[in-house]
Amino acid sequence: MSKQPVHTTLYSLSARPPEQPERRGDERFLSLFRVGALIVGDRRELCLIRNISAGGMMIRPYSRILVGTPLSVELKHGEEMTGVTQWAQDGLVGVTFDAPIDVVALLTASAHGPRPRMPRVELDCTATLREDGNVHRSRALNISQGGICVRTAAELRDGAHVIVSLPGLPPAGGVVKWRDEESYGIGFNRVFPVSELMRFVQEQQGGELSRAAG
Repeated sequence: MSKQPVHTTLYSLSARPPEQPERRGDERFLSLFRVGALIVGDRRELCLIRNISAGGMMIRPYSRILVGTPLSVELKHGEEMTGVTQWAQDGLVGVTFDAPIDVVALLTASAHGPRPRMPRVELDCTATLREDGNVHRSRALNISQGGICVRTAAELRDGAHVIVSLPGLPPAGGVVKWRDEESYGIGFNRVFPVSELMRFVQEQQGGELSRAAG
C-alpha cells in the first residue's frame, strides 16, 4: 500500500484494562498518540497514551515505572485518572484504574475540545463492505469521524472505492487507504458529525455493558 497507516490513541468501551501487546514492531506505522501528564509521587512528567478503556490505560512513559507503582495521568481537559501499574514491557506500561471511568464522557470532551475531530474508538462488530458488485463480510476494529479499520479475508486493492455498512449507522462511501495483513484502513468520503458518531458509540457501549453483565 502506498500510504503509511497511522496509529493514534485508541479509546475502548471495554471494562477491561489494555492487555500486554504482542511482541511486534510498529515501524510500519506512523504514531500520533495523545499526550498526558504522568504523576508518580512528587514527580510530574509527560507520557504518550496509546489505549484508554473504562478499566485502564496503556502508556509510554519517559522514565522507568515499576509494576505495583501507584500513579495518575492527567489529560488536557483536566480529567485525572488514578491507578496502579500492572505490567511493563518494551517501554510500555499497563495501568488498572482505581475505579472505572466514563469513556463516553471522555470522548465527548475530546470531540468538543481543541482537537479538530473525535479520536478513534475501538469496535467489535460486523461490517459489510460492498466493492462494485461484490459484498464482503468483515469485522470492524475501530472507527473515527474520518475513517474505519476493518479486518477481512477479502483481497481489497489500494484505492478501491467501497461502501461500508455498520449496524446503527447509514452506509458510508470510502476509499481503501492502507493494508496490514488482513486489516484495512478505509477513509470515509464524508466526515461523520460528532453527534451521529457519539450516538453510535453510546449504542455500542450499551452492548458492551450487556455482554459484561451476561
